[in-house]
Amino acid sequence: MADYEALPDGDEEQPPQASTKAARVASLDVFRGLCVFLMMLVDYAGVVFPFICHSPWNGVHLADFVMPFFLFIAGVSLALGCKKVPNKAEASWKAVFRAVKLFLLGVLLQGGYLHGVSSLTYGVDIEKIRWMGILQRISIGYVVAALCEIWLPCRTWREERLFKGHYWHWCIAFSLSAVYVSLSYGLYVPNWQFTVPASASSLPPSNDSHVYMVKCGVRGDLGPACNAAGMIDRYILGVDHLYLKPFYRNLKECIVSANESSPPWCHTPFDPEGILSSLTAAVTCIIGLQYGHILAHLQDHKGRLTNWSLLSVSSFILGLFLTFIGIPLNKSLYTVSYMLITSASAGITFGALYLLVDVYGYRCLTSVLEWMGLHALSIFVLVTSNLAVIAIQGFYWTSPENNIVHWIIAHVVRT
Repeated sequence: MADYEALPDGDEEQPPQASTKAARVASLDVFRGLCVFLMMLVDYAGVVFPFICHSPWNGVHLADFVMPFFLFIAGVSLALGCKKVPNKAEASWKAVFRAVKLFLLGVLLQGGYLHGVSSLTYGVDIEKIRWMGILQRISIGYVVAALCEIWLPCRTWREERLFKGHYWHWCIAFSLSAVYVSLSYGLYVPNWQFTVPASASSLPPSNDSHVYMVKCGVRGDLGPACNAAGMIDRYILGVDHLYLKPFYRNLKECIVSANESSPPWCHTPFDPEGILSSLTAAVTCIIGLQYGHILAHLQDHKGRLTNWSLLSVSSFILGLFLTFIGIPLNKSLYTVSYMLITSASAGITFGALYLLVDVYGYRCLTSVLEWMGLHALSIFVLVTSNLAVIAIQGFYWTSPENNIVHWIIAHVVRT
């Protein structure tokens, strides 16, 4: 198994036919670099241009494509890194070990240890650390797809083609989706309560305390307050270990903030990278794996692009159909319709980049993205941890508040 990390820096093996032309499939690095660029764009420019930020709940904005793109490219690369596995047990341990390293790095970066722009300090109360996040989700998708690739039997491409050749991979993808749908619509979500510290609460005290009740008592609710995904995370991870600023706080009913009429659930934590939604996120990685199989086993450009197009169009149409019958596009819940449409979008984007870079050879147009793809993990760490911002904040005039970061926030972001 090739020395490969899921999100990061591309060092996957090259398919046989390309070895005579180039050292690697450049479009893989370009696509990975595009993912990093989009992440930085929505993180920093999203404050100024809210329409590119994450959708508050249902619907998709530009930012909602970033996570599926990361998962998709991890699956594509994995198919190349696991083409030859002489020792399945050893390869499995390596995959699990890499996933654990990626998960722990994610906890360090997004668990609250590094405070970023608002503070030059560091450290987090272990009772309130966030366990899930972007790298954690990628690690889960990576290890699921890796174990599928290592252990599940498959025939060669020439023997059985796409669906029959990797029949068991599609069975796992369907099973994960079925479990997700069953739990999302089948679990009963009872009324639940949460506690807000007095210093952080903007809600009026309830019975002289800061314990608030959210009324649910429903099944199959996909709203912010009473969905099964949030209930599972509260029971397993604990409400104190969830994301403190969920996107649904930008909904109209929550924007009133200081107004006492805002619903209590507007102030509760919710993790968009939670446990239940990791099931469908892993399916995205498995779908990317199938695109990687096409890349690894088909020799001609036309065959690759044709099969990628068929898979993308069929996934997109199925996703639209599910949306039409009532399954919303929702990034926070990572619904099946969202998974299919964003996976199809990733496939179309990757196919377009492959056509531009590897078929027509316009690498000069994407050289910056290719460089970013080659150093994706390093850039991700600098951006996600705010280490670059913290370093810039270290240079100030007279007092720590007089630095370029605070000036940008005061004169650009808040104007």
